[in-house]
Amino acid sequence: MRNLKIIMTGGGSAGHVTPNLALIPGLKRLGYEVEYIGTENGIEKKIICDENIKYNIISSGKLRRYFDLKNFSDPFKVLKGVFEALKIIRKEKPNIVFSKGGFVSVPVVIGAYLNRVPVIIHESDITPGLANKISIPFATKVCVTFPESLKHIKGNKAILTGTPIREELFKGSKIKGKLICAFEEEKPILMIIGGSLGSKIINDTVREMLDKLLIKYNIIHICGKGNIANNLLEIKRYKQFEYVKDELTHLMAAADIFISRAGANVIFELLALKKPSVLIPLSAKASRGDQILNAESFRKSGFSEVIQEEELNPNVLYNKLNYVFENKSLFMEKINKSSSNNGVENVLKVIQDCTK
Repeated sequence: MRNLKIIMTGGGSAGHVTPNLALIPGLKRLGYEVEYIGTENGIEKKIICDENIKYNIISSGKLRRYFDLKNFSDPFKVLKGVFEALKIIRKEKPNIVFSKGGFVSVPVVIGAYLNRVPVIIHESDITPGLANKISIPFATKVCVTFPESLKHIKGNKAILTGTPIREELFKGSKIKGKLICAFEEEKPILMIIGGSLGSKIINDTVREMLDKLLIKYNIIHICGKGNIANNLLEIKRYKQFEYVKDELTHLMAAADIFISRAGANVIFELLALKKPSVLIPLSAKASRGDQILNAESFRKSGFSEVIQEEELNPNVLYNKLNYVFENKSLFMEKINKSSSNNGVENVLKVIQDCTK
């Protein structure tokens, strides 16, 4: 088997890193040596270093769609990052670069292009984020998750692959999940995921209606760093976590129904695990609206119910949740008919086809 090398990049949030992790075992199986380029302080550094992958550091400025004084200085950080990435790629001589997006990816993609190294980009959402919009002209191919995305990518570069999902996600144990939470009563399990940083509005809404929810459900609540409610720690059927890594697969296997944000990675994980959900997409006031489009696609497909953040209150959430639970068979029928599957093999094929 010939020696191959791939440099991966992506960061700023866990959603720009975890699909890369899903690809790494397959890449190694195919004979690729894997390295990573990220920032010094990005969330990607700890995640990748924990996997014992060689991690190269560059500078990068944040890309913003709104006015900020840092908009005047950050382009220079991006430019510095391009030169640093150019140097790393020239030294490491990868056969291909794979980018998952986020602001750190822009200098890496440009650095690869200037070194004449093929670049594959993966876009999780229906419409490309700002970093990927900038990077797409320098890419060889763009892997997309939603069929609706194909029309947003010009130049015949887009390939529908689905999103890569970590293999270990399918190895969770329902029994272990229940043991972790020490649930004593046999009730349906509701799991709440507010994104990698948690969601204050979802946390507050759930806790406001907690007594009502506990009549019907055991509850697993991943609430984000610093968001544990200490006054609720003694409630046996309400298990709070700031963040979960190794035990997440077991907790997700144990859950019967989900309340979640609508980031592409998490909702396709729920689809792959065949879990119905109520999705609460991040408001357009706090984002570019990608989660709203993701959630609407899942609603139209019959996989989820959706509540817009501006309409969220305990009554609306309780009614939507009950509707999904009481009509679970209808949602499962749509989920089971879905043609979406784990995108790992599809993305690996694109990488192999484009490897220099």
